[in-house]
Amino acid sequence: MSTPGVPAMGSSARELPPFSLDVQALDLGNETKAVGLELVETESREPVRGIEGAEIWAEIFPALAGKDTYAVDFFSHLDRVREFCKTRKIQWREAAGRCVVISSPSVEELRQLLERFEAETFGIRAGTAAQAADATLEGDLSKRGLDAYQQAYTRYTFCAICEPQDGWMTILSEALWPSEIIRRLRPAIQRFDVHIARPN
Repeated sequence: MSTPGVPAMGSSARELPPFSLDVQALDLGNETKAVGLELVETESREPVRGIEGAEIWAEIFPALAGKDTYAVDFFSHLDRVREFCKTRKIQWREAAGRCVVISSPSVEELRQLLERFEAETFGIRAGTAAQAADATLEGDLSKRGLDAYQQAYTRYTFCAICEPQDGWMTILSEALWPSEIIRRLRPAIQRFDVHIARPN
């Protein structure tokens, strides 16, 4: 029984949002500027997967790009990606033999792609350079996978390696630091009740 005027046990404890997005600078060496994003369930610290994860990441990508053009790069399981895009009428193009590029997909198209290809590792790049084909980078992606971004990211606002199943995104950028990333993302993901944090 609680004393009058004193909240019942536990009711005063502030409930944490169900999801957390950790934004932290990464040390990938002196030559590479990187930030990691980790999307997890707040209590379990498990990655946010499935429909909920796809919906949140689908808002994160264009929010990071802001006014910049962006492109999604797939370099594995390309037959599945092509077939999926054909059936959903998502525009895509072939690039350098072993790379499929989807330019500025809508949030709904992103959600569908993220839900279907959650287990895949793929890339996103944004900036003026994403407005046209980048034969050098796309050729390198075909040969080396997402390691190719390390040589190219300075030409873009950012290049990012996305691993949705692990709840992880690595952003390579000279323009986006953790505080700027948080500023861009906060309004975009507010409706999902995500706590944004900068762990030490």
